[in-house]
Amino acid sequence: MMPDAYILGIESSCDETAAAVVRSGQEVLSNVVASQIATHQPYGGVVPELASREHLRAIVPVVRQALAEAKMDYESVDAIAVTQGPGLAGALLVGISFAKALAFALEKPLIAVNHLEGHIHAVLLEQQQVGNADLQFPVLALVVSGGHTHLYLARREQNCWTYQNIGHTRDDAAGEAFDKVAKLLGLGYPGGPIIDGLAPHGNPAAVKFQTSQLKHRDRKRPQLDDRPRFDFSYSGIKTAVLRYVETHNMGPAIAFRRQELLKIEEPKLEDHLRLCDRQTLDLVASFQRSMVEDLVAKTLAAAGEYDVQTLFVSGGVAANQELRATFGRDAEMQGVPVFFPSRSLSTDNAAMIAAAAYPKFLARDFVPMDFSAEAGMALR
Repeated sequence: MMPDAYILGIESSCDETAAAVVRSGQEVLSNVVASQIATHQPYGGVVPELASREHLRAIVPVVRQALAEAKMDYESVDAIAVTQGPGLAGALLVGISFAKALAFALEKPLIAVNHLEGHIHAVLLEQQQVGNADLQFPVLALVVSGGHTHLYLARREQNCWTYQNIGHTRDDAAGEAFDKVAKLLGLGYPGGPIIDGLAPHGNPAAVKFQTSQLKHRDRKRPQLDDRPRFDFSYSGIKTAVLRYVETHNMGPAIAFRRQELLKIEEPKLEDHLRLCDRQTLDLVASFQRSMVEDLVAKTLAAAGEYDVQTLFVSGGVAANQELRATFGRDAEMQGVPVFFPSRSLSTDNAAMIAAAAYPKFLARDFVPMDFSAEAGMALR
């Protein structure tokens, strides 16, 4: 039997301050997230300096709330886990500094977790909750968010996890492309959920977009064998949307929409629909369809090439309705089961960090007090 362990997880890699208590990597006792959307909304994206300041304000009350909801106190947790990277350096340091102070004061072990591994374990966490512990390995995990678009072969031997990257974005992450296109069209921030809500109201075949087909190898990441990589690139489709806007003289309508949305404190889908003409809705639907088809096609091609039996799709973009539906349909046709986290665990949270820390706790993989943030941390 695995020993019980109550792990306090802390996540501050970008613009959410989060804390959670998870028992033995599979039971979420609390999961508190303080969002910074209102802070960054006027700028159309995350401002790193503002993110760090907001983390400083939120970290203490968020951790206290997580412990209170779990009906625990500082002394009753068995270990403290914190995101080491990747992410914004200043934001990461807030969570790490607080975790170090707690671990030192309480004389508790400290566990450093890779943010990307956390997203993978978000899926595993919920599958264990429903009793689906017999997943077939290796797992092919697509981690797709505002800052990341990666494909990993994830293997597990007892409590040891290893990861092989077989694909990544060469430029913009998928979520970043959603946010930038939404900003370009005057739709507000964060752009992903807005586009997801508007897309069903447009014609996805109205505008033809071509996603990049990368044939050459990535020189920065040499392949260990002769099997191909499955890399992504989304700067091109973002530029194509810009060119469409320019050639179809959509600028005045975009400027009007942007000004009108600024007058509304919390715009709803109905507000966006009222301010979007047919041309804009068709453009949004066509953009989303192209993005989704590229993500699904390359992931399923990788699954076939590497003969995997299970797919995980996680990260903020995994909450996209069309992506979930398309993966569900096409993966079933290919005979590969695909698993998503719930929408609350798709975006950044600390429950996934505490869950990913449990195998490290069992292996006594603790970090010394002099460890620091790694903004560009790789997952291996």
